[in-house]
Amino acid sequence: MGWLKRLFGLEKLENQETVDAPAYQAPVAQSQAQAQPAASAQTIPPERMGLNGEYDQSGLAKRVAQAFDANPDVADIETVYVAQHGTTVVLKGTVPSQEIVNKLVTIAKGVKGATGVETNQVTVG
Repeated sequence: MGWLKRLFGLEKLENQETVDAPAYQAPVAQSQAQAQPAASAQTIPPERMGLNGEYDQSGLAKRVAQAFDANPDVADIETVYVAQHGTTVVLKGTVPSQEIVNKLVTIAKGVKGATGVETNQVTVG
């Protein structure tokens, strides 16, 4: 079972490319819309970017899981979980070696929006 399926119940999408942050119209209450008819478009912060470019509170964690699925060296690991705290990727669980932790960190740091990776909740053994 892949990372996306195990952690988020989502199927891995074949050949899906990473999406860039598209512009979106921020939700505006109707009374505000009347007061500000020319509301400006905002962009989604990279850590909130979902798999398909939509706003997603767990977007960074999902994109990291997707990146783990795409890497054959870590795709089959089922004892680590991915979360996020703002722009920090948080890894939790157990891995067989420090080398695996290092690979996970390298992959996670390469995902747009990740500014750091926390591994203090990962046990090697």
